[in-house]
Amino acid sequence: MNKPVTQLPATDLIATAAAHGSFTTLRKALDAAELTHVLQGTGPYTVFAPTDEAFGRLPNGTLENWLKPQNKAELLSVLKYHVLRGYASSADIGTMTHPRMLQGHSADIKKEGEQISIDGAHLVGVDIPSSNGVIHAIDAVIQPPKLASRH
Repeated sequence: MNKPVTQLPATDLIATAAAHGSFTTLRKALDAAELTHVLQGTGPYTVFAPTDEAFGRLPNGTLENWLKPQNKAELLSVLKYHVLRGYASSADIGTMTHPRMLQGHSADIKKEGEQISIDGAHLVGVDIPSSNGVIHAIDAVIQPPKLASRH
């Protein structure tokens, strides 16, 4: 007997994030960093997507500073640190410890009971499917090691 084929959603990661409604600030940042086209590409990618509330918890002025054209490289680094090459479901992530992010550094993943966190940010919405990957909503903006020490 053949297994049923699971139909992948017809929308890419960017359109999926837009439809979700909790990632408006992330989409604005992706546009400013000119990273949108990458997440509309073939993939697959796993995106740890900070919610709008997560961006709201950044220290005053941090996001505004990142969005300035002269800080595009720093913003790009932060955003790429939220992306993992390949498709990783929440079950897959729960088995990882130090995956290398698209930015180049490894993030720290911990699983305590059913709760999974990446660099201290908790996964608050998991396995949001798209045609070229998956989104996991997180409750904080994570930063690569060099940037984290400055903020």
